[in-house]
Amino acid sequence: MPAEASPAAESVFPQLEALLPHVQKPIQYVGGELNSTVKEWASCDVRWALMYPDAYEVGLPNQGVMILYEVLNEQQGVLAERTYSVWPDLEELMREHSVPQFTVDSHRPVGAFDVFGLSFSTELGYTNMLTALDLAGIPLEAKDRGIDDPIVLAGGHAAFNPEPIADFIDCAVIGDGEQAVLEVTAIIRAWKAEGRPGGREELLLRLSKTGGVYVPAFYDVEYLPDGRIARVVPNRSGVPWRVSKHTVMDLDEWPYPKQPLVPLAETVHERMSVEIFRGCTRGCRFCQAGMITRPVRERSITGIGEMVDKGLKATGFEEVGLLSLSSADHTEIADVAKGLADRYEEDKIGLSLPSTRVDAFNIDLANELTRNGRRSGLTFAPEGGSERIRKVINKMVSEDDLIRTVATAYGNGWRQVKLYFMCGLPTETDDDVLQIADMATRVIAKGREVSGSGDIRCTVSIGGFVPKPHTPFQWAPQLSAEETDARLQKLRDKIRGDKKYGRSIGFRYHDGKPGIVEGLLSRGDRRLGAVIRAVYDDGGRFDGWREHFSYDRWMACADKTLEPTGVDVDWYTTRERGYEEVLPWDHLDSGLDKEWLWEDWQDALDETEVDDCRWTPCFDCGVCPAMDTEIQVGPTGKKLLPLTVIK
Repeated sequence: MPAEASPAAESVFPQLEALLPHVQKPIQYVGGELNSTVKEWASCDVRWALMYPDAYEVGLPNQGVMILYEVLNEQQGVLAERTYSVWPDLEELMREHSVPQFTVDSHRPVGAFDVFGLSFSTELGYTNMLTALDLAGIPLEAKDRGIDDPIVLAGGHAAFNPEPIADFIDCAVIGDGEQAVLEVTAIIRAWKAEGRPGGREELLLRLSKTGGVYVPAFYDVEYLPDGRIARVVPNRSGVPWRVSKHTVMDLDEWPYPKQPLVPLAETVHERMSVEIFRGCTRGCRFCQAGMITRPVRERSITGIGEMVDKGLKATGFEEVGLLSLSSADHTEIADVAKGLADRYEEDKIGLSLPSTRVDAFNIDLANELTRNGRRSGLTFAPEGGSERIRKVINKMVSEDDLIRTVATAYGNGWRQVKLYFMCGLPTETDDDVLQIADMATRVIAKGREVSGSGDIRCTVSIGGFVPKPHTPFQWAPQLSAEETDARLQKLRDKIRGDKKYGRSIGFRYHDGKPGIVEGLLSRGDRRLGAVIRAVYDDGGRFDGWREHFSYDRWMACADKTLEPTGVDVDWYTTRERGYEEVLPWDHLDSGLDKEWLWEDWQDALDETEVDDCRWTPCFDCGVCPAMDTEIQVGPTGKKLLPLTVIK
């Protein structure tokens, strides 16, 4: 039975503390991190519980939750606290001792808050949401909740198609969250001040009428006899036919996090991070993040400098991550890297970028990034093994470009390069994948040649391709798990069979099974709510973790619950969609014109490349006029001078 949520906001730490000696890594549940915030409950009239539905070590460094936590807590009369997924060992004890899902900041019951906001970057966190709801004593299904239950609000990239979890959430916000959470807060505050008129439904109606909050209960889905969607229609007056995404312009006005959280336990990223720009217009057709975060908005060089300075002083970290979808594309990345390396040379503060585009890499930038830190391996993402498949996915990098880039790196002292690829891309053949081995051997050969050393390594890392909503590949068939595994087996055999270079090539890959579940949830509709519930009831937890994921459980639950609907897992995954089909997320407006996405899908099939619209005329993707936004790039003409403290 679920633990009952306390009606009062009393700390449950006395009960929790007795359980901690019996679980792994108890420190993750204690709270009190440097820069965390605890506000007096009674002094606030709107209260948020924020969750990244994964373990503390993954959830705490998440920039989205950290930013919203700070934005909300800066507001007078508003508090925000954090909660993370508890591991199965603690879950079992919490149920046994009636301890509810709690926040780590003050260990208050999640069920006592006004809003329970969840940030989903992957669909594999859905069962963790159900665990948290159940432990909190919040009814799993939105239709069963009363006026005193929190509003369950979904956000993050996976919320751009919230239909599979429509049964469990009250609403969803798509796009940037900074301004959105303040708008939601203002509406809740006014409703509460008026005495909560009309109950829960009235509050959700007010949120829905803004045009920027999606309330699934206010929309009916009608199906065709063959299982496809006929239409999605509002069932209340005043509810918009399409819900728009939120876009924050001028990132310098939102310099968050100002005081990043410093974890108590080990986490996946031990560094301070600054988002140097948002959005990407490279146009990689597989990349949902690049499509849904358009347009590009750069943070100024001085804005970056101020955030780094304040963040380092607030945290004591010794590494700064310069984050974005393609950080080397920042207009002033060279000046940013040199300026920061100069400023922190004595302090030995290291700089890092996420994986670097092959065509954006240069040795000067790489040297600046490693000047104060350790020289680790370089990571590049060609994504496709053959020239042909890179044209299909619009990843405009030739093999010669890659070889020139790694030659420069190996020639300047690097000894390790990691290459990231995908398997199962649209129109892909065995030969496209086997060419990954040829590319890796060329990399090793060139590395040995320019370095004069045999101590050269190249690691090939491969993930399965999952078609995502709001991308040109949203219509594409997904490769089955069996075909993915067979293709990767051939590649592994080819690499291992190479006597000259094989031992210098590391090979890491994920089997095709998790990708099928992700694909099922990624392009699913409301009929999948029953599948998710069945998996949860059968013990599904932490599906993003290999040791907890069960493909057999997902397939068994899907077969059983989908049978009455006339559709199955293959219908959602390996089936190609047509232009006329109504997609489950068509009523959620990412700003991208569906006609443009379809034309880009046709260009992919024709192996036609499209340039980056930052540097070329507009391709009419629709975002700028639809969202009343524009591309914001430098240069600003300013330099990153050492900061002078004015007293």
